[in-house]
Order: sequence, then structure tokens, then C-alpha cells
Amino acid sequence: MPTPTELIIRPYQESDAEALHALFYHTVHNVNRRDYTDAQLAAWAPDAVDMLFWRQRMRGIQPYVAVYQNLQVGYADIQTDGYIDHFFCHWQYQGQGVGKALMQHLFEVGTELQVPRFYAHVSKTALPFFQRMGFETVHEQQVTMRGQLLTNYLMERLA
Repeated sequence: MPTPTELIIRPYQESDAEALHALFYHTVHNVNRRDYTDAQLAAWAPDAVDMLFWRQRMRGIQPYVAVYQNLQVGYADIQTDGYIDHFFCHWQYQGQGVGKALMQHLFEVGTELQVPRFYAHVSKTALPFFQRMGFETVHEQQVTMRGQLLTNYLMERLA
């Protein structure tokens, strides 16, 4: 279990792209499987990946990366309006403080950006974590992804 002094949160680097994709893919398929079907998981995180698109996506959102013993164990971003697009913790490091440290970092960045609120589209699986971090559900929603209907929640926390 990483201690706060062992966990480093730093800006995204281009060399993180492949490791963050693997983290995303395996977390979706190992953690979210208790709340979504195999077809939904495959739509959310398909086996085939366009790494050029992924790299562009990461460059676009500029996430912060949580690193423990030279391993990327989580990543999350915050946009200038307070939107959190990606928030993922390595499936083998769930419940060890990585998510909390990342969220606290986002809160600090959001304060610097003077965002009025933090908001995200949150999976069924991540709902309890976001609630513990002070977010409230605005509404449940259905989104279509690669032909599959997935339930998630628009959640927000006022700054």
C-alpha cells in the first residue's frame, strides 16, 4: 500500500500513453465487471486500440499521473471548467488511497483555476467513491457507446 510520501502525482508525459491505456483497459475489465455486462465493457474499453487516437486524447486532456515505485497506478484530469473526464485507478491498487490522493490533487488544481464546481460522468462502480469525496448525483443517465447502452451518473461538487 503506497504511503502519501511514496505516491508521486505529476503531469502527464508522452511516455505514459501506453501504460495509461493498459491501466484504463484492465481497470474497466476487472473492476467495472461487477456493474456492467461483457458487451458493455467491450464497448467501453475495446480490445483493439488506436494508439494514435489514445495519445491525442491524453494530450488533449493532460491528466495527472499517480506513480508508485515507478508504476503508473492512476490518472485523472481536470479541465478549466471543472470537468473531470478521466479518473482511473489501477485495478490492483483499488482502495489503497490512490484515488483519494488524485482527487485531492484535482481539488487543489481546481482551486487554482477558480472553478465554480467539479463535475464528472461517473460509472456505477465509481459512484460510492465520488460520493465519499463530496460529490452529489445530479441525475442518472443512459449513454450509448459503440452500440451498447451504459448507465452512469452526472455528479458534481461545488468548489
